[in-house]
Amino acid sequence: MFRLSFAFAAIAVLSLINFYSYKRFLKRLDLFFKIQDVIKWAMIVITLCEICYFLVLRLDNLDPILYTLFSAMIGVSFMLFCVALLYDLFHIPYAKIPHDYSRRLFIKMVFDVTMLILALSYITKGFLNGMKAPRIKEVDIFIDGLESELSIVQITDVHIGKTLGKSFMDDVVKQVNALDADMVVITGDLIDMPVNQIGDKLDSLRAIQSRLGVYYVPGNHEYFYGVHKIMEHVHTLGVHVLSNRSMVINHTINLAGVMDMSGKRFDFEPPDLKRALLHVKPELPTILLSHQPKIVKEMSGEKIDLILSGHTHGGQIFPFGLLVLLDQPYLSGLYQHSKHTQVFVSNGAGFWGPAVRIMAPSEIVKINLKVKKA
Repeated sequence: MFRLSFAFAAIAVLSLINFYSYKRFLKRLDLFFKIQDVIKWAMIVITLCEICYFLVLRLDNLDPILYTLFSAMIGVSFMLFCVALLYDLFHIPYAKIPHDYSRRLFIKMVFDVTMLILALSYITKGFLNGMKAPRIKEVDIFIDGLESELSIVQITDVHIGKTLGKSFMDDVVKQVNALDADMVVITGDLIDMPVNQIGDKLDSLRAIQSRLGVYYVPGNHEYFYGVHKIMEHVHTLGVHVLSNRSMVINHTINLAGVMDMSGKRFDFEPPDLKRALLHVKPELPTILLSHQPKIVKEMSGEKIDLILSGHTHGGQIFPFGLLVLLDQPYLSGLYQHSKHTQVFVSNGAGFWGPAVRIMAPSEIVKINLKVKKA
C-alpha cells in the first residue's frame, strides 16, 4: 500500500511540475513560438515516461535501458521546474519596465536566451556530474576517550541495481582499498534489487582490504526487496551485519548498528537503540551506524560519540536538499548534534533515480578518528 501511495503521489507531483514548467517557462519563450506543438508533446512524453517509471518501479521487469531513460526524465523535470520558478521570479521586475515596446521586446529576448542557456547548462552539468566516479573525501573527527587513532572508510547509498552494476561496485572497492583503512563501514542502501537478481554484482565486497573488518547496516531500500535475505547475502560475502547490535573493535571502540527507520513504517524490524547498545563497554567511545541521520530523534541520553549516516545524498540535485531537510535534521558533512554526540552524513557513492548530481558530489569518505586532547 505504501509503494502504491508513493507511486501515485510522485506521479501527481511530477505531472504538476511538468505542467508548470511548460505553461510558465517553455510556452513563454518566443524562441520556441514556431515549435510550440513539439515542446508540448515533448513534455507529455516526459510525463508518460515518468508514469511508467513509477508504476513498474518495484515490479523489476523494466528493461535497464528504459529504466535509465525514464529515471533521467525525473531529473530533467525537476531541473526545468527550478528554472521555471526562477523565470517567474525574475518576471516581477520585468513587468515594471516602462511600456516601450521595442525596449521590452529586446529585454525579453535577452532574458529568454539567458534562462534557456541556464536551463541547458544546469541539465548538462547535472548529468555530467552524475556520471563521475565518486570523489575521495577525507575528514578528521576528534573523539573523547579514544586511546589511539583509527581510520574508517564509509561507503553508503551505492544503489547497485539496474543502472549501477558490478563494474561500479568493483571500482568502488578498488577506491576503498587504495585508502588503506583500519575499518570499512557500509551505511545502507547498498542495493536496489531482490537477492535472486544480485548474481555476482556484490562479490567484490569479499576483496575489501581492511585490518579490522567490514561492517554493514541496511537502509530503507533494502526493505523494499526483502531486508532479511539481503542481510544474509551480505553476510556470506564476509561482511559483519550490525542489525540492532554492537561489537567491540580492537579493544578501542564500540561499533553499533541499527536497522533503518523505515522499519517503523513497514512495522517490521524497526531500529532499536537500546538493544543495539546493550553490550557496549561504557569506558570506550561508541560509534553508531544508522542509515538515516534522523535516528537522533530516537536518542534519549545514550552515550554515542559519533553517528555515521547516509540516505540524504546531500540533496543530490540542488536545491532539492531544502526539501530533504524537512524530513532529516542533517544533510551533508559533520555536525555537532549535542555536547557529546557528533553526526557525519555522507552524500553517498551512487545515486537513486536520475544519474544527476548538482552541488552534492558522490563520495567515498575516509574518516580519521583523532584523539581529543583535554
